[in-house]
Amino acid sequence: MVDSDVPERVAEFVRSRVVPQEQVLDAGGPAAAQALRELRDRARAEGLWALPLPAALGGGGLALAGYAGLAEAEGASDHGPAALGSASLLDVRMLAAHGSERVRERYLKPLVAGEVRACYAMTEPDVPGTDPFLTGTRAERMPGGGWRITGRKWFTSGAADAGLVTVLARTGGRDGDREGLSLLLVPTDAEGFRVVRELPLFGAGGQWEIELDRVAVPEDHLLGSPGGALAIAGERLQWGRTLRCLRWLGQAGRAFDLMCARAVSRTGSRGPLAGHQLVQQHVFEALLAIRTTRPLVHEAVALLAAGREAHTEVGLAKVAAARMLQQVADAAIQVHGAAGLGPDTALPSLFRTGRAARILDGPDELHITSVARRVLRGYDGP
Repeated sequence: MVDSDVPERVAEFVRSRVVPQEQVLDAGGPAAAQALRELRDRARAEGLWALPLPAALGGGGLALAGYAGLAEAEGASDHGPAALGSASLLDVRMLAAHGSERVRERYLKPLVAGEVRACYAMTEPDVPGTDPFLTGTRAERMPGGGWRITGRKWFTSGAADAGLVTVLARTGGRDGDREGLSLLLVPTDAEGFRVVRELPLFGAGGQWEIELDRVAVPEDHLLGSPGGALAIAGERLQWGRTLRCLRWLGQAGRAFDLMCARAVSRTGSRGPLAGHQLVQQHVFEALLAIRTTRPLVHEAVALLAAGREAHTEVGLAKVAAARMLQQVADAAIQVHGAAGLGPDTALPSLFRTGRAARILDGPDELHITSVARRVLRGYDGP
């Protein structure tokens, strides 16, 4: 159980410490690295570091179901999870469950401590992101043991600063086969690993294209068994999408607060904006979107935490949360007018995240068709 005051402490940490540093953190470089180190030191000092990560590894030991409320508070800023030490949650879970003994001993504690960052490379420039069976990256066994990986990945979050990257590669079978896909853990200082370029999303950084030119990794850097990538990746994606939904709820709440504050403080010749019916409609519709999306997301969390089937619930939550964030951020921009388009509020960033959310981690269309097919299979035809 989490102490009753922790959610508010996390929310206050993000509001008072992370948000004021966002422009520095967004810019990258040495100043951003220093700001992040200071935030992490403060999070440790306040007992807020790595709350959902295993206690045996230096985390807070909070169960995933209990972390859901904190994830909303952390997610109010894109930098909240990194500052509070939970950004490595998916990688730590994956390596703890599927990594070899040497991988676990070598990498888990540094990941939890924030000494090493990891990223996940799945999609490729010339391959539909929704069809991993066509992955072009190859990993071949080397004489004497180990793997040699060749390929190119893109839209790999945080690759420039990562010390480790998990790579989806074909280790057997032919293009299009469901079998023969594996996940391999690659140290980014390995010979042949290269960051090709940054891929800004609507002008914002953080996504990268990488190349692997015959990169050699040890045999025990294979996660799980050869050909077992899809089961591991599916588990990671389920939790990853749901965590993103929780964080998008936090960002939508931030946009909503900005909109309401603007509505009551901005006064024109016809009085405060809050007295205008169309502004009131923006407030109502935004609140409705947030309140109707939250139960969908938490239903997915509860099922995943219980180890139950949740593909339908995760798909519903992902589409609803992405739409919701874009809708609420758009309404907040409309109420702000021209001020909502400029650099003085977080609204451009929040809107950008909402729009990108409808494509990243699977486009709306993928989840819509997947959920609909799953539902329709439960009905008898004529």
